[in-house]
Amino acid sequence: MSRSTRRLTVAQALVRFLAAQYTERDGARHRLIAGTWGIFGHGNVAGIGQALLEAGEQTMPFHQGRNEQSMVHAAVGYARQLNRLSAQAVTTSIGPGATNLVTGAALATVNRLPVLLLPGDYFATRAADPLLQQLEHPVSADVSVNDTLRPVSRYFDRITRPEALIPSALAAMRVLADPVETGAVTLALPQDVQAEAYDWPEEFFADRIWRVRRPAPEPAELAEAVRLIRAAERPLIVAGGGVHHSEAEDALKALVDATGIPVASTQAGKGSLRHDHPADLGGIGHTGTAVCDDIARTADLVIGVGTRYTDFTTASATLFQNPDVRFLNLNVTAFDAHKLAARTLVADARAGLAALTEALSGHRVDEAYEAGYRAGKERWAQVVDAAYRADDENQIPTQTQVLGALDAVVGDDDVVINAAGSLPGDLHKLWRARSPRQYHLEYGYSCMGYEIPAGIGVQQAAPSTPVWSLVGDGTYLMMPTEIVTAVQEGLPVNLVLIQNHGYASIGGLSEETGGERFGTAYRYRAADGTFTGAPLPVDLAANAASLGMDVLRAKTVRELRDALATARASDRPTCVYVETDPTPTAPAAQAWWDVPVAEVASREAATRAREAYDQHVQGRRRHL
Repeated sequence: MSRSTRRLTVAQALVRFLAAQYTERDGARHRLIAGTWGIFGHGNVAGIGQALLEAGEQTMPFHQGRNEQSMVHAAVGYARQLNRLSAQAVTTSIGPGATNLVTGAALATVNRLPVLLLPGDYFATRAADPLLQQLEHPVSADVSVNDTLRPVSRYFDRITRPEALIPSALAAMRVLADPVETGAVTLALPQDVQAEAYDWPEEFFADRIWRVRRPAPEPAELAEAVRLIRAAERPLIVAGGGVHHSEAEDALKALVDATGIPVASTQAGKGSLRHDHPADLGGIGHTGTAVCDDIARTADLVIGVGTRYTDFTTASATLFQNPDVRFLNLNVTAFDAHKLAARTLVADARAGLAALTEALSGHRVDEAYEAGYRAGKERWAQVVDAAYRADDENQIPTQTQVLGALDAVVGDDDVVINAAGSLPGDLHKLWRARSPRQYHLEYGYSCMGYEIPAGIGVQQAAPSTPVWSLVGDGTYLMMPTEIVTAVQEGLPVNLVLIQNHGYASIGGLSEETGGERFGTAYRYRAADGTFTGAPLPVDLAANAASLGMDVLRAKTVRELRDALATARASDRPTCVYVETDPTPTAPAAQAWWDVPVAEVASREAATRAREAYDQHVQGRRRHL
């Protein structure tokens, strides 16, 4: 008996296949690919473009982007907001459209967040060769510009035959839905193959559920973990993004409530506990709090939960200074669990934390240890209050006072998004996260330009939630174009645009490392040719308005707080523009970060910086 088939183009078949894919975890089902972003060029307009038109919005919602990189950022923001259980696809033409995906793909893979990329490619038949925008490689004819996506993709395939789509599409879905493997997935689609028809088996279009597993700890590993925790006198939990992806916040709280073990948070893990929980010590590492870093220096057991241990977290391997410190890592990904020569608990974060809580019944840290870190937490709360406070509300706000004004306006479930510049450091030290999703920092790749498109993705995933994209002028100038998309889609994303006339973060870092703020200010050239003249006469608020946003200008702390409240109440995309007092008011870094300094130099600033560098680097340890 012959099986039923349906004659469709490759692009039509792919769209219908994607519409039938679902994830399921804890009994809740989600569409795996909930929509497609696209910019159509000659490489996909008659393929994927035609297929999306034919399928219709009910089958596959379509979102019109303005920049290929920012479309990926929007999709990543969407996936993160939904704990990686639902994702979006991004399609582009061959050539520059495809290569513009690379930065976004790297961001997705670095952060372990799912996104499906569908770039056009050269003719598989070579009927037109070379075609417009084709890269000709003199010794490798099968290479195209899409090969730049290979190293930043968790799965890559080029579909040169219609029937090859079936196994490749299934493999792509497996990777996207797997919490261990997920990241950017690329299916490069030659433009002639996109339009080619084939008789597809009906089974290919049947609803398919990809169950997201919660692997439990292996008993021997669990027993070893419990032994280590019971023996530790100064244990510290480092909560990473895996806590959020696993929806393990309540399980973490249960463990902490039972044992009294304090919690430090990475940028991705902040909000794992509410800021006012007695055991929440705030951020850890180079951008961490004083209490958190002090505890980390003396900890004898560091329990990583869903963290990758980046150099900011470990203060470039100088933070954990107890000579007897040991590491225990709970992570669904064995690659991360084994970092720092740790004892491992390879399991889902929620399942692992629940198992630890049960096995540690009756165990609690010493009262003196608990009292000590709680006192440190209270001292840091006073530091935050001072950074947020404005003694004169009619003055120009500092950047930390901008955060204080926002803190006074947002609700518990608002989402605050940032990625680059000086804001990540200030936010990690100072922000009081009130819910698991409120603090949305992309700091795995720290990609300038992420904030505005990510805000759109988050708003799509959580339509009734106020969303705040925080950007400085440097980041804004990188990628403001998706403002038009927010206006087109009626998404009331709030943009807080801070004008400080240059790269404030890199300027400060340059000064610390002997670079003397070279090339970091947005200013006219002075008579000596340096960029030290007057600030440039740019009006970024007018630019945002020209792209369709409502714009509120705030010159004082009082005006800023009123503008933020107005923006939160608005049902339109709204920009709050504020120029800040450049006087530093954020607490200094509480731990080091290794940025190499010139070993030899003729300028005094670099020589002094190298002397300081040589002193700091002596504190680096290899944990074995």
